Amino acid sequence: MKPVDFLKALGGVVCVVVACNAYAQSSDAMAASGTMAAPSAQSAKKVNRSLGLAVRKALAKSSVDVSSIAVRARSGAVTLTGSVPDASQIEKAGTVAKGVAGVTSVSNKLTVQAQ
Repeated sequence: MKPVDFLKALGGVVCVVVACNAYAQSSDAMAASGTMAAPSAQSAKKVNRSLGLAVRKALAKSSVDVSSIAVRARSGAVTLTGSVPDASQIEKAGTVAKGVAGVTSVSNKLTVQAQ
């Protein structure tokens, strides 16, 4: 192998090692500071689950029949699906869900239960 080719290969290896080391240091520094750019998937699921439960509790307290209602929450956006006994509960469920802390939007896909 010619000395020039050897130096080119060595320079390439050094560049890769430096790039990997710089990347590793930046992520270590971020972890040490305790701040992260985005919440982890587990914490996001936990927040979504607790928001969904809060909406469901609020619906139950407001005398909406929640036995056939599914509540899904994702980053503050709540989706209500299922059926209710009468049409007046559809609008009431949407209004109650919007009033829960942490809810940014509500997609109300409730239908009237066929008798």
